[in-house]
Amino acid sequence: MGRGRTAWPWLVGAAAALAAVVLVGVAAGAASITPGQIVHALAARALPGVESPLNDRQLAVLVQLRLPRVVLGALVGALLAAAGASYQGVFRNPLADPYLLGAAGGAGLGATVVIAYGAQWFDAPRTMVPAAAFIGALLGVAAAYALGHSAGRGGTASLVLAGVAVSSFLSAAQTLVQQLRTEELQRIFSWVLGGLIRSGWDEVATVLPYAVLSVACMLACAPLLDLLALGEEKAVSLGLNTAAVRLAVIAAASLATAAAVSVSGLIGFVGIVVPHMVRRLVGTGYRLVLPMSLLCGAAFLVLVDVVARTVIAPAELPLGVVTAFLGAPFFVMILRATRDRSM
Repeated sequence: MGRGRTAWPWLVGAAAALAAVVLVGVAAGAASITPGQIVHALAARALPGVESPLNDRQLAVLVQLRLPRVVLGALVGALLAAAGASYQGVFRNPLADPYLLGAAGGAGLGATVVIAYGAQWFDAPRTMVPAAAFIGALLGVAAAYALGHSAGRGGTASLVLAGVAVSSFLSAAQTLVQQLRTEELQRIFSWVLGGLIRSGWDEVATVLPYAVLSVACMLACAPLLDLLALGEEKAVSLGLNTAAVRLAVIAAASLATAAAVSVSGLIGFVGIVVPHMVRRLVGTGYRLVLPMSLLCGAAFLVLVDVVARTVIAPAELPLGVVTAFLGAPFFVMILRATRDRSM
């Protein structure tokens, strides 16, 4: 399943579901705006001669608050889900996660350092948090890849072990910074737990170029991941440069993870839950799994964000807490299924 004409119904259905979820996400909130009014108002902005049904206040809420938040949530969910699917394909491990190679540890340390010490170095430290998280995530992945390559010639097992080691070191460094700056713990934990509270069109514009580049690379590598799934010897016999493919996929997935983490904080389990749900629907071919993971990951995180901001309204739950509640039982199910297959 997932080849030729059978792919289009799934992709069209997923795109339609995402559009419906986006409407729900934009409509949810204290200011009452119906999905019909949203469509009408957006049409009025795009087409001459169409009058908007919303007043100035409602239009400002729609365009400046809700739309960028939903768009950013969709981007983050799509990037994390596609990165998860790519990591699982390149490592041939159903438990591989976007934070596997030190991205989370690096992002957490970068953001923590700026939150804790930014006031001493910058006039506006809050604006530096996404950049620091992005740079930290990329440096964490680079350190894990360099360590894994030097220790085990770039094998997948060596990379995973190097990622665990680097993540542990970076997490320890983050904990040390937190202990040295206990007065900033609330702000640090607010970022670490993940969320889209500070979301606007500037954040969308920041993430978009990296999202386009990383997604294009991951989608281009989808047929090569199908070849990798045949096994190392079979893939090499078919002329595939497995080392180059792994490097390209890992780089693209890590770039996607770093971009997502830089604006949303640490949101776990999206990269595990969504690809596994997709595989249950469409099979294991990455030509279909990757684009479906993009669409379903976007819809999933938008829905999670709706839950996070409505369950205890007017307060909000951190997105990372909601995804952990949903993802932890799912992770246990995957672990049990993997164990049963290996017995």
